[in-house]
Amino acid sequence: MYPRSVSQTTSLSTGNAGGSVGTGVLAGKRDAWSVTWLVLACGLIATCVVIGISAALPNTTVSASLLLRDPGPLTTLGLPVVKTIFDYAGALTIGWLLGAVFLAPPKPGGGFDVGGYRCAQAASKCAWVWCAAALALVPFSASNATGFSIGTILSRDGIASALQSLDVASSSLQAAVVAALVAVLARVVLRPASAFAVFGLSILGMLPVALSGHATTSGDHDFASDTIIFHLLGISIWVGGLVAFLALARQRSPHLDTIARRYSAVALIAFITVALSGVGNALIRLSYLSDLWRTDYGRLVVVKAVLLISLGGFGYLQRRKSVTAITTDGDRRPLLRLAVLEIAVMAATIGVAVALGRTAPPAPTPESFTNLTLVLGYDLSGPPSAWNLLTQWRFDFIFGTGSIVAAGLYLWGYRTLRLRGDAWPKGRLISWLVGCFVLLMATSSGLGRYAEAQFSIHMMGHMLLGMGAPILLVLGGPTTLALRALPAARRGDIPGLREGIVGLMHSRFLTLLTHPLVVLPLFVGSFYAIYFSSLFDTMIDSHAGHLIMNLHFLLVGYLYYWVIIGVDPSPRRLSSFVRLALLVAALPFHAFFGLALMNSRSVIGQLYYQNLELPWVSNLLSDQHLGGGIAWGGTEIPLIIVIIALMAQWSKADEREGRRSDRKSGTAVKSDDELDAYNAMLTQLAGRDSQQR
Repeated sequence: MYPRSVSQTTSLSTGNAGGSVGTGVLAGKRDAWSVTWLVLACGLIATCVVIGISAALPNTTVSASLLLRDPGPLTTLGLPVVKTIFDYAGALTIGWLLGAVFLAPPKPGGGFDVGGYRCAQAASKCAWVWCAAALALVPFSASNATGFSIGTILSRDGIASALQSLDVASSSLQAAVVAALVAVLARVVLRPASAFAVFGLSILGMLPVALSGHATTSGDHDFASDTIIFHLLGISIWVGGLVAFLALARQRSPHLDTIARRYSAVALIAFITVALSGVGNALIRLSYLSDLWRTDYGRLVVVKAVLLISLGGFGYLQRRKSVTAITTDGDRRPLLRLAVLEIAVMAATIGVAVALGRTAPPAPTPESFTNLTLVLGYDLSGPPSAWNLLTQWRFDFIFGTGSIVAAGLYLWGYRTLRLRGDAWPKGRLISWLVGCFVLLMATSSGLGRYAEAQFSIHMMGHMLLGMGAPILLVLGGPTTLALRALPAARRGDIPGLREGIVGLMHSRFLTLLTHPLVVLPLFVGSFYAIYFSSLFDTMIDSHAGHLIMNLHFLLVGYLYYWVIIGVDPSPRRLSSFVRLALLVAALPFHAFFGLALMNSRSVIGQLYYQNLELPWVSNLLSDQHLGGGIAWGGTEIPLIIVIIALMAQWSKADEREGRRSDRKSGTAVKSDDELDAYNAMLTQLAGRDSQQR
C-alpha cells in the first residue's frame, strides 16, 4: 500500500512524477520489514478473527436469525471477509489522507513534502481496494438479505433487483462510487488544502454501509446511528493514522517529533470518541447487564472492550516513552516496536467489530412498539405545541455536539485574545454563540424531535438551519478569530494549523465555490432539487437522510451568506453591488418555492408520513401547504438581518474611506505648507545675498 522505503536509496533530492515535491528525507539503514507487508499481515489477522467468530457463531448472524433460507457457506463466511476488507481499506484510506493533510508538515510554499505526497499516493491505492470491496459487498449483502446464493444474485436480473429493493446493496454501490472518486482525486492532489476536501469525501464514503446495518432498524436507532458514526470515524482515524504515522517514521521523515506530537493528539481524541460512542451504543443494544455474559452479542462487546482498553494502554505508553524518545534524542525504535504490536491489536479489533455488526443483539425489553417508535426510533407525546417544541428535547449527537464544540472553541479563541490584550468585538461573540444555540435548538429541541415526523415542522427547522444559524455564524467571523488566536509559524519553522487555514482559504476549491455563478445556484437550486424530485422521499425515510439534509442546508447556507455578508476573508472579494445582486436574485426563487408548496396537489414523502399515522395530522396536504407558507414567510426576518448587516458594513467602509481621504488630504496640505515655507526661506536667503553684494 505504501511505496518502497526511501531507505533503499542513498538520497532523495527531487519529487516524483509531476515535478519536485520536496526534499529532506534522510537515508538510513534498511529495515527487514516494510509497511506494505505489515498492512497485509494485519489485514490477514482481521480476516482470520472474523472468520473464526463467524464459524463459531453461525446461528447468531443476522441472516440466520431472520431468514428461512440459508444463503450458503460462501455468503456466510464470505460476507464478513469482504466487510472486513472494506472497513480495513477504508480506514487505511482515511488514515493516509490524514497523514497527507495533518501529520506530514508541508513545504513552506504550501505544497506536499515527500512524506505528504507519498501518503496521498498510498491513499489512492488503498481507495481502489476499498472500491473493489464495496463492489463485492453488493452481491454478498444481497445474498445475505434474500437468502439466495451468490450465483443466483449474480444472474442477469439479480443485481439490478437488489439495487432497487435493498438499501444495503445500494449503499455498497454508493460507497464504491465515492471510493473510486477518492482514488482518482488522491492521485492528483499536490497540496494539503486540496487533500482536505478528499479527506472529507473519504469520511462520507464510510457512512452509507455503516448506517444500513441492524443498529438502524430498532428502537432508539437515531442514537444508534449517531454513535456508530462517531465510533467508525474514531477507529478509522486511529487505525489508519497510526499506519501513516508508522510509515512516516520508518522513512525518517523530517520533523518527526512534530508528526509524533500531532498523531498523539489525534489518537487521544480518537480513543475518547471510540470509548464513549462504544459505551453509548452498547447501552442502547443491551437491555440487561446480564446480557454481557449470557448472549453472544454481549460477549463480543466484552472482547471488543478489552481490546480497546489495551489499545488505550498502548497509546499511553506511546505518549510516555516512544514520543518522548523521538522528541528528545530522535530514537524511533521504541515507537516502531510498540506501533507494530498496536496495529496488530487494532486489526483484531476490526475483525471483532465486523463480527459484532453481523451478530443479532439481545431481544429488547417487552414494550408496545408504535409506528413512530419503529420509524423514528422514539415516540411523540402529542401534537407540536409551543410547549412541546421548547421542552421535548432529544439531543442530536451529531449537530448538538458540533454546536457545543464550536461554541467552546470560539470561547477559547476569544479568551486567548483577551489574555493577550487584544480586542475582539463583543457583537461577533454574541452572534456566534446565538448561532450555535439556534443550531442546537433546530436539531436537539422539540423542534428537531418533531421535524422528522411532520413536514411543516421540518420546514421550520430547514429555515433555521439554512438561513437563521448560517447568518449568525457568518457574522461571528470564526476564521478571523482563529487566524488571530493561533500562533503563526516563524521564518524557517514548519507551517502549522494557522498556515493550513490560510492555505484552505486560498485554495482553488473554495475559490470555485465562492464564485457568484456557483454559490447562487447551490443555495437556490437545492430547494428545488431536494423537494421537487425523488431525493426527499429517499432521504426522509432514514435518520442518515435527515443528517445529510441538515448538513447540506447548514453548509450551503453558510457558504451563501459568507459571500454576501461574511466578516471573514474569502478567496473572492465581491463588490457591494454584486453582493446586493446575489441577495436580491435569490428572493423571487424563495418566494416561488414557497408558493409552489402552498399550491401543490401531491404530497411530498407521502408514503413515509402515512406510515407514521400521526393522529393530529389528518390532512397531509394541508400540513404541506402550511410548510410552504413557513418557507414563503420565513425569509423576511433573515432578509432584514442581512440588509442591516450590509448597511452596517457599507457605513464602516465609507468611514474608513473617509478617514483615508482625510489623511491623504492632511498630508497634501502639510506638504504644501512645508513647500511654501521652504520657498519663502530660499527667497529670504536670496534677498540677503543681493544686499551683501
